[in-house]
Amino acid sequence: MPKMKTKSSAKKRFKVTASGKVKAGQAGKRHGMIKRTTKFIRDARGTTTLSAPDAKIVKTYMPYAR
Repeated sequence: MPKMKTKSSAKKRFKVTASGKVKAGQAGKRHGMIKRTTKFIRDARGTTTLSAPDAKIVKTYMPYAR
């Protein structure tokens, strides 16, 4: 069987932790900051772990990152 391919867009955007969770950057911070609350901007710093249904989708794009 040939090697499975990893989606290049997924490997640039997500990382899989040692416990199998998927890390991603926080959404909603690219533009339009003037209308966001200070609390939203503060809480959206750094990275977050995806929910289980979203992580399942991302893991199909990265067959070897398990």
